[in-house]
Amino acid sequence: MHRNMKEWINNICSGSKRAIMPLITYPGAQLAKKKVIDIVKNGEAQFECIKAISSAFNSAAAVMVMDLSVEAEAFGSPVRFSETETPVISGHIVNSIDEINSLTIPPVGTARTGVYIQAAELASKYINNRPVFGGIIGPYSLAGRLSGMSEIMVALMLEPDSVHALLAKTTAFLIDYALAFKKAGTNGIIIAEPAAGLLSPDQCQEFSSDYVKRVVDSVQDDHFIVILHNCGNTENLVKSMLSTGSIGLHFGNAVDMKKIMPQIPSGTAAFGNIDPAGIMKNGSPDEVRAKTLTLLKEMKPYKNFVLSTGCDTPPGTPLENIHALYKALDDFNEAQKQASA
Repeated sequence: MHRNMKEWINNICSGSKRAIMPLITYPGAQLAKKKVIDIVKNGEAQFECIKAISSAFNSAAAVMVMDLSVEAEAFGSPVRFSETETPVISGHIVNSIDEINSLTIPPVGTARTGVYIQAAELASKYINNRPVFGGIIGPYSLAGRLSGMSEIMVALMLEPDSVHALLAKTTAFLIDYALAFKKAGTNGIIIAEPAAGLLSPDQCQEFSSDYVKRVVDSVQDDHFIVILHNCGNTENLVKSMLSTGSIGLHFGNAVDMKKIMPQIPSGTAAFGNIDPAGIMKNGSPDEVRAKTLTLLKEMKPYKNFVLSTGCDTPPGTPLENIHALYKALDDFNEAQKQASA
């Protein structure tokens, strides 16, 4: 559904109630009675999962699953699938500048990218009461999956030109992929760039943020926005992340949001950062509630903070824990309303 997304962000950043947008799509498989392998290989199944979660929980937006294997698979990387766990890349495909130079940029629709565009089209068509966000990997994280994370960390120091050559290709593909989500009707994308959390601020700028900015500049406008996700140690990377122009930043539980929020301009939404595995999946409802209320109290001075999980919540996360997250927010918002009455 066509909507003004900059107005949506402004409303989030100035509203009287704290907003919530957790990454909880994978647990929707339970509600939709699907296996993980179904929702990552079948667009209709993924849509059913997104629809089920959207019907059950009043999130600020509907969000597609975060699957960081899709784009690398389109380039030719091998993928290991499971009925109960998220897909993972099982090997890298480029080892030299010659292999990088001969690497073909795949068209959107290759491998499972078409599955995700189909899910985006269905979600955008049938979920009309909130924005719908697609999801793509970031340029540096994709390059790391194609070449190997250890290998790219060495290469960016010893052979930076080869890394830039690879990043040029990953970015070109991701621009096309982001434009396909926009054409499918989504209201924005979340760019997952976790590998950039391993970099120094200067490296993050050169090998990640400058390339993310190319994607942002190609797609972001009043009706389609970008949220940049980095679940690494980003305390010293906020300035670089902001330089991408992304209108929202999403942080993982590796950081203390009290140290992040003073760095965020009031017009930029910052999302975070309840531990998706340790608390949401493996904790109790009481632990979820306690952690959520603590975070919300810490974030009271920052109206542009949006409650979320630190990353995509794993498959198998108990639904009662998700309900506890939402109930904690409802109770917090009600207490704030009473206090201001």
